[in-house]
Amino acid sequence: MMGQRSGAQDKLFYSFSLDDHVPPSHLLRGIDQVLDLRELRAQLAPFYSHTGRPSIDPELILRMLIVGYCFGIRSERRLCEEVHLNLAYRWFCRLELDEPLPNHSTFSKNRHGRFRANDTLRCLFEAVLRRCMSEGLVGGEGFAADASFIRADANRTRGVPKGETPEWEEPSRAVREYLDGLEKSNPVAEDGDDAPTSPGRNVSLTDPAAHWTAAPGGPPQYAYSTNYLIDLDAGIIVDVEATPANRTQEVESTKAMIDRVEQRFGIKPQRLVGDTAYGTAEMLSWMVKEKNIAPHVPVWDRTQRKDGSLSISEFLWDAQANEYKCPQGFALRSDRRSFAQPRDHVTKADTIIYRSSQHDCTGCALKQSCCPNSPIRKIARSVHEDARNLGREIAKTPEYDQSKRQRKKVEMLFAHLKRILKLDRLRLRGLSGARDEFLLAATAQNLRRMAKRLMEAKQGTLIPA
Repeated sequence: MMGQRSGAQDKLFYSFSLDDHVPPSHLLRGIDQVLDLRELRAQLAPFYSHTGRPSIDPELILRMLIVGYCFGIRSERRLCEEVHLNLAYRWFCRLELDEPLPNHSTFSKNRHGRFRANDTLRCLFEAVLRRCMSEGLVGGEGFAADASFIRADANRTRGVPKGETPEWEEPSRAVREYLDGLEKSNPVAEDGDDAPTSPGRNVSLTDPAAHWTAAPGGPPQYAYSTNYLIDLDAGIIVDVEATPANRTQEVESTKAMIDRVEQRFGIKPQRLVGDTAYGTAEMLSWMVKEKNIAPHVPVWDRTQRKDGSLSISEFLWDAQANEYKCPQGFALRSDRRSFAQPRDHVTKADTIIYRSSQHDCTGCALKQSCCPNSPIRKIARSVHEDARNLGREIAKTPEYDQSKRQRKKVEMLFAHLKRILKLDRLRLRGLSGARDEFLLAATAQNLRRMAKRLMEAKQGTLIPA
């Protein structure tokens, strides 16, 4: 006989516990075990008044934000709805079954106020990182760096072409932040001229700090770059930085991240893994000479000549004599006459030009294969050539091949960021907004990875590298 439930709910009292309805294997249980926000509460205390109506608990706001970024809930309005309905989310946020939720506007007010004033999201990221380090998930032997474009919340059609001055009708928060940055970097001149309002590029009218760029194979768009510095042991993100989508700024941000990790956590890698963008002469020199880090990156090398003539590798460098020797034994020198005042011969590109003698080249048998289109042969040697040579030697080792395989870990994090966490387009505008989103996303990724590994370790399952 088929049973049928009565539609009436006659019970007057219920015995209900949220903890009983969250499975032991739920990801939020693992995250809750490793998340400690007591330090943040103490740091935020000076930003709250001791009189008046009690404010919304900042821990509740942060826990809700963590839920949103861990499970790809991008809208804060939808986040409030999901936490209201989902028992596991309520349990993680320490909310009773009948306890009301804060309004979605609360997130914006705290983000633009207390959280940015106290750099709360950076403190949250570093608190989670310290827990990862205490659990032995950060080795510190090898780091990997990379950057990925994230679309800005800016319409492609609402921009001012390069060379034109934008007109701001009602400056938004992102526009005001951008103009303040321009004013600081370009102060008013002594003659009273106004500071420039455009850096000479395509500028968005809604998010001017975003750069107009195009990923390989994709259409041009306004975007920011999220820069990751990860530890290669467990793929934990040790630092993250938001920059406009510009390669030069991405490399400089890597320097800043390495310095910051060393200062705050006392960790400096023995090797740095990256792609060709980090193989410039200046970057290699910084790693080798200033930080004593082995560069496991491809050397940015444009020494191969397009006309098929002899490359620089065919010439022998004599450091003691400060000259190159061509295959015929003739010398290429940076100076062939003495000067009253010594010169370093360093160009604006940080290179020294070495030239052969026209007398030697005129009757040389290799003239057509060496310098067919010029009377003499010239070689531009970087002042950082020693670091470049070290990078070339490392590229021949088995350790470098291993580093190339490990570099995929940071690329996998970007794929996880865009496909699982759904951060393929920003919701907040301005560089500060991009920084907030990238910090929260990196925090969520570290929490997810740490929680999964610790839960699997307790269950005795094999954890993949």
